[in-house]
Amino acid sequence: METALSIKYLIQEPKVKKDKNPLILLLHGYGSNEEDLFSFASELPEDYYIVSVQAPYPVPPYGYAWYAIHFDADANKFSDDQQAIESRDLIVKFIDELIQTYPIDAAHINLVGFSQGAILSYAIALSYPEKINKAVALSGYFNANIIKAGFEQNDFSQLQFFASHGTVDQVIPVDWARKTSPILDALQIKHQYKEYPVGHGVHPLNFMDFKNFLLG
Repeated sequence: METALSIKYLIQEPKVKKDKNPLILLLHGYGSNEEDLFSFASELPEDYYIVSVQAPYPVPPYGYAWYAIHFDADANKFSDDQQAIESRDLIVKFIDELIQTYPIDAAHINLVGFSQGAILSYAIALSYPEKINKAVALSGYFNANIIKAGFEQNDFSQLQFFASHGTVDQVIPVDWARKTSPILDALQIKHQYKEYPVGHGVHPLNFMDFKNFLLG
């Protein structure tokens, strides 16, 4: 049963409880909701708290977004970066609330984000690397505009990323995702980058690979 915190969420408590357990925080994509990625929960490690959150902005009919996406007359997409920054910091506040509410190991906070949730996972982990252990960015890309100014000077020595993308993604071009590895290399952040023969979704092999990354 969830306790009222600043974001609506679903939680699966660990089957094996220790003094403190690690956390996997699931961040859904644009137009989805907290139930989407929570379908992974039963397949994830049993000794983790699994928390799936609902983004703050409604997208009719049944979905939510972390920030708005606008289209201009030529059908170019523009992200509302200010909303994205507010969502970034809302999630960081929520992580602190979770640690105060449940016996969660603050040294083992892990993010799994899909699409818009993946873009935010980069922003959270690179803005606040002291708070994040591992981050999984599924079908997203790196948006420097929503990362805290001066983030390049942060200590990333404890941070690890797993990034993946579908080679035929029709929503976010794979070329955008391919820019990730050189950026993380330049920041000397340990990471894996993999591609799978799918569109804007999570291939079964992709699921196994990121699960192994989290357990590794």
